[in-house]
Amino acid sequence: MLESKMKWKFAGNQNNIPHWNSKRFSPLIKELLLQRGITSDEEAEMFLSPDLAHLDSVQLMSDIDKATERIHKGVAAGEKILVFGDYDADGVSSTAIMIKALRELGADCDYYIPNRFTEGYGPNEEAFRTVYENGYQLIITVDTGIAAVHEAAVADELGIDLIITDHHEPQEQLPDAYAIIHPKCSPDYKFKELAGAGVALKFAESLLGYFPKQFLDLAAIGTIADLVPLVDENRIFAYYGLKSVSATNNPGLNALKKVCGITGNVSEEDIGFSIGPRLNAVGRLQDADLAVQLLLSNDKDEAEQIAEMVQSINQERQKIVSDIVKEAEEMAEPADDQGVIVVAKEGWNQGVLGIVASNLVRKYDRPAIVLSILPEEGIMKGSARSIPAFDLFANCMDIRDLFTHFGGHTQAAGMTLPMDNLQPLQTQLNDMIFQQLTKEDFTQEIEITKTIAVPEINEELVEEIRQLAPFGMANPKPVFHVKDVPVDIRQIGKAQKHLKMQFRDQNKTLDGIGFGFGNVYDHLSPNTPISVVGELSINEWNSFRKVQIVMQDMKIDEKQLFDHRGKRDFNMTPYIRPYSDHIAVHQTLPDENAFPDNVLCVTYDTDISSLKEVHTLFLFDLPTDLKGLKILLQQLNPINIHVCFRLEDSTFMKAFPSREDFKWLYAHLAKRKQINMDKELSMIMDAKAWTKDRIKFMANVFFDLGFVKIDNGMIQLNLNPVKKDLTESAIYQERLNRAEIEKTLYYSTYDELRSWLSECMKDRLTPKEEPIYGL
Repeated sequence: MLESKMKWKFAGNQNNIPHWNSKRFSPLIKELLLQRGITSDEEAEMFLSPDLAHLDSVQLMSDIDKATERIHKGVAAGEKILVFGDYDADGVSSTAIMIKALRELGADCDYYIPNRFTEGYGPNEEAFRTVYENGYQLIITVDTGIAAVHEAAVADELGIDLIITDHHEPQEQLPDAYAIIHPKCSPDYKFKELAGAGVALKFAESLLGYFPKQFLDLAAIGTIADLVPLVDENRIFAYYGLKSVSATNNPGLNALKKVCGITGNVSEEDIGFSIGPRLNAVGRLQDADLAVQLLLSNDKDEAEQIAEMVQSINQERQKIVSDIVKEAEEMAEPADDQGVIVVAKEGWNQGVLGIVASNLVRKYDRPAIVLSILPEEGIMKGSARSIPAFDLFANCMDIRDLFTHFGGHTQAAGMTLPMDNLQPLQTQLNDMIFQQLTKEDFTQEIEITKTIAVPEINEELVEEIRQLAPFGMANPKPVFHVKDVPVDIRQIGKAQKHLKMQFRDQNKTLDGIGFGFGNVYDHLSPNTPISVVGELSINEWNSFRKVQIVMQDMKIDEKQLFDHRGKRDFNMTPYIRPYSDHIAVHQTLPDENAFPDNVLCVTYDTDISSLKEVHTLFLFDLPTDLKGLKILLQQLNPINIHVCFRLEDSTFMKAFPSREDFKWLYAHLAKRKQINMDKELSMIMDAKAWTKDRIKFMANVFFDLGFVKIDNGMIQLNLNPVKKDLTESAIYQERLNRAEIEKTLYYSTYDELRSWLSECMKDRLTPKEEPIYGL
């Protein structure tokens, strides 16, 4: 039995299935739409065929008319306008959108991205005072600013009009700005989940007086990279924006696609795993200006040069992340009383700590806060990531006094705090999480669309599912469950880190690939059904297309048999589970230090009546009888059995003397009356082509039955023996029994042995009749 790493949550059956008038939706598409809460033909058409006409009116956004009028006035007066952005992919995309819109208006404008390391997140007083000295009278923030209460007061003091456009969670006090354009601060605006780039795009529409389709490529990058829900307006931006990125004439985007190796149609995976991380990498290691320059560049050669620099920075970022993750994992091994992981170290690069936190969350299924210690300033700066069951933003806001700066979302946050507050932060968050969550809440959950059989899976099905793309938050790519016996299982890749298998049913095949699943290989037993869950895709190689399931988790519900028979150097370590019971069975007890502490060593003669059921049973030595093994199996009822038998001297493989053989040797004895084995053994061996062991065995059977006497190599016939059958000899029976044990347990096929062990444990499931009073 192999346990899954995550909780599997299957989509429930729809009780009130609506009547669909449209016949263009297949049963599968209807099922997927219903799982997304779409219950009418109209909603389905809007979802499957996104339309720019379905976007909300920009006038519904609070303060947008006021802000638009102020910028038009500033442009007309020749005022210097500054776009104050953020250093992530959403922030630089938002900055590029706003600069392009202002330039189209003819504005005297520039942009400013704060340095993550020297200035931190969001607007800051020093930056505002500097831009004031440089003659700026109007500042527009993009993807930031909703928490800038102090900075707004500074702008007001300086006589700067501050327009805030943002999408992050508003805090208790809003900044006193000239205007705030924010969907969550706009009661009349229906869709609240825009990314920063989405808000910038809507503001650009208001400024330009028409919908600027030319900015959709940038809006899609910011929206997808920022992991906002890809529904409603975000879905429309992503849908059309991906088409725009695919066919873009933007030199910067084309250069970026080139270093990413992206050709043809650009997908949401291309943005999420290639383009977005590279744009993010710049701001993680240095000023993010380079990323904005790339998106704004109109020169092909310049763009390609910048893209190469971005690529190099991303490679450096990957190395830094790898090093910090290794150090953090060594510090982070959580105890049972640790609900939130908090790790801190001097010298860690602040720009990548969010990625490190995400790695810790995935590995330990707990929220993680990763901080860089700045001893000269007496503070710590870092990032946090959470699990779905724990609202990190809301809980940290309850202890806001511990932080110097704090902001973010339910699942992610950035923070600065005094060094002395590290322990109180750990303690208070631990108290909160254990008050709110149960043990099961810490396990990752995977939503499974449905169970599907191998013959149902083909290219047409995969293409049909793509109708729901682009996938993302709130519109996840469907995850399917397949249960079958794989015909081929292999470890692949560098250091055998990945797992590949193939399922076959009714002449249809399905490849399964599990990245990072290589360590599961030892826990898969032959001819055993495996349940896997994952996303369906088409693997194309050398123009050959094949459907595969990219596995996200797997489990085995059946009890398992692992066959290590005959192996000289069997290593049980990979099969030892930290919190499970294990028993190893030998003929004689080995050294007490030979096995880990959670492995109990017993012999076949040990009284096991007090032992409970066990997770894993290791059988190292063959038993002296099958009945004793059967009793042991019924008592322990193991989930997994490892047979580790080795034979140095096989009884089963030696030919068993026939009754004719015994008759010939007895007749020879009767004729000679006695035989000197030292002198005559070789003669008998030559005459009958028997082995020495065979002759000695027959002689010992005669001795056991009282037919002969044996003394110093002399076999002498007993002249008055009691008539007995050969089967009455204990030595005869012992050899038959030993041969039967070896045949059953050692020389059987895997399936024969599994069947025999299964039958042994089946008997324990047969209920015994309970006595009833009066009967």
